[in-house]
Amino acid sequence: MSVQFTPVIWNRNKILYDAVLLIAVALYLYVFIRVAPAFEDVTKPVDGAILRTRAFGSCAFLMLTVILCIGPLARRDRRFLPLLYNRRHFGVMTAGIAAVHANYVLGWYFNFSPTDKYVALLSSNTSYTQLLGFPFEAFGIAALLILFVLAATSHDFWLSFLGAPLWKALHMLIYAAYVFIVLHVALGALQGPGDPIFTAVVAASVVLVCGLHFATGRMEVGRDRGEETAKASLQDAGWVVAGEVGDIDNNCARVVTLEGGERVAIFKYDGKLSAVTNVCAHQNGPLGEGKVLWGCITCPWHGYQYNLADGRAPAPFTEKIPTYRLKLIGTTVLLDPNALPPGTHVDPIVIGADA
Repeated sequence: MSVQFTPVIWNRNKILYDAVLLIAVALYLYVFIRVAPAFEDVTKPVDGAILRTRAFGSCAFLMLTVILCIGPLARRDRRFLPLLYNRRHFGVMTAGIAAVHANYVLGWYFNFSPTDKYVALLSSNTSYTQLLGFPFEAFGIAALLILFVLAATSHDFWLSFLGAPLWKALHMLIYAAYVFIVLHVALGALQGPGDPIFTAVVAASVVLVCGLHFATGRMEVGRDRGEETAKASLQDAGWVVAGEVGDIDNNCARVVTLEGGERVAIFKYDGKLSAVTNVCAHQNGPLGEGKVLWGCITCPWHGYQYNLADGRAPAPFTEKIPTYRLKLIGTTVLLDPNALPPGTHVDPIVIGADA
């Protein structure tokens, strides 16, 4: 369902994303439960319920690791963006896998307890004052609750209802969930019989998540400094800061007034930006109040149209309007205030190419 409670239109990318994710999870669980035990050098095989508990628990941990790596990877390389677009599906599935793990834990370790299994889970170990033997279950419960809250509020309805700042702050709890899971594993599974492979996987996960975020943070700090230097250089050369690209609606314009009173309309369309004078060549209509229709700027007064790149009216019409050069530094749009002769072609700025 969408924000208006109408069915979501599933496209090919969404279906493919979820199909690959389901296949990867199913394959991991199959290998862990059916294939891996044949290679264990043990005198007594691990019980099936315990094996399934470990399979779903480790799967949830690895899935959360991948989720936390998608963001910085997408910032470093745009080819990872397709993984980012449907990351909420990944998170909901992770919560489901974690819930199955918790169900197996309750069913195997506490199902035959004389007290209620939930009460037994919370009261069987209360050694909160010591490190070794600390009730690691508490960290697992906290992480599971966070994953449930994030999964339940992943829909765009909650993004609209709570507002972007609050919704984003809420979903930053994913990092707290990861810390809780690492503590849950470190004080739980890693305290048992030595398993060098599992220990190495957990350590590598922590190093990967922390290292990737640290490296990406340093990269973005350097990029921000470079962008500020580039903006300052362009401003020294007379360019004008025209605002943020996110402030311009698709197929619409942002109108900027220059020092001499000249008004320039900066249009955003098809992932690109172009700038022309705000004055229609017909009767001086405000082009910036019009929209991009059929690939052309359309004046709201009488429907006169102009090509976005060169300000020329489509044939057989001959009207022409001045165009302007733009630069996109990060997400900031800069405008050369010097108008080009009417009909001059200016290559559109591709949004994201310089970001």
